[in-house]
Amino acid sequence: MPARKIAASGVTDRMRRPLTDLRISITDRCNFRCVYCMPREIFGRDYQFLDRKELLTFEEITRVARIATGLGVRKLRLTGGEPLLRRGIEELIGMLAELRTLDGQPLDLALTTNGSALPVKAEALKAAGLGRVTVSLDSLDEERFQAINDVRFPVSRVLDGIAAADAAGLGPVKINTVVKRSANEDEILPLAEHFKGTGHTLRFIEFMDVGSSNGWQLDEVVPSQEIVDRIGAVHPLDPVAPRHPSDTAKRWRYRDGSGEIGVISSVTNAFCGDCSRARISAEGQLFTCLFASSGHDIRALLRSEASDDDIADALGGIWRRRDDRYSERRAEFTERGDGSRPQRIEMSYIGG
Repeated sequence: MPARKIAASGVTDRMRRPLTDLRISITDRCNFRCVYCMPREIFGRDYQFLDRKELLTFEEITRVARIATGLGVRKLRLTGGEPLLRRGIEELIGMLAELRTLDGQPLDLALTTNGSALPVKAEALKAAGLGRVTVSLDSLDEERFQAINDVRFPVSRVLDGIAAADAAGLGPVKINTVVKRSANEDEILPLAEHFKGTGHTLRFIEFMDVGSSNGWQLDEVVPSQEIVDRIGAVHPLDPVAPRHPSDTAKRWRYRDGSGEIGVISSVTNAFCGDCSRARISAEGQLFTCLFASSGHDIRALLRSEASDDDIADALGGIWRRRDDRYSERRAEFTERGDGSRPQRIEMSYIGG
């Protein structure tokens, strides 16, 4: 039985932000050990990942996603860890592709991946109903890329994955690049030029203090405006209006018509006021902010005798109480320097 719809326009939080985007991590495992996300010294051979029975099942994921559509969710993104490591993911995508929004439209169904499995998975993912993919790629330099992923995975295979996704119709492919001072800032222009004219959208992300294991320092952040200025000095850019108020990336179009780039400025230009995203971890914890320190146990509800309406009421209540705006308060915690900044959930656990 479908969950009771909260309202025609969905549910809003204390800052009148609607819930329109749901990101669900389907595994906490990854085949990379990227230094800013899952550093090997923490996520080594002895690290205890979640047991399979702790993960939400495909049926549980589909149920909570269906209930969330009754609260206004229109966009659903599968994350990890590396989501393509989850066995049978095509079956899950097929189940989710059957869901409909409040106004009867298919969900905007997307997936974020490191691209390693796309050469063999892209066609099956598209056939199952996936709409598009975002691929993480922080360097085109082979030696540097292998140092970042720390498993000696070649960059050429990620580029092959992007090509495979494009050929399968999972586009326009978005490529996410985290820029860190003195690590890969010299590749801003080469990356832009590599993807310029391809139809793909390259998005530069400011190095963020997600979790507590990546050694984040404010002076390692390369501001988005600096990124735009570097590219614009060689290839003139014009700003583009956002498609939706909650879009995380500011868009810039090449003046010669050869495509666009995006910049995500969660450090230097926080966009908390328009944030409409909730996240569910692989074991069913609901988080209302990427920088959250704790979540809400949805798995317990799913595995109890709670009805869809009971779960909808719980989800709606959590969202209505939401007042998160960590990025807007980051400077307050950073400047205070007294340990008051809350411990945060790791990126690999909560998803991007």
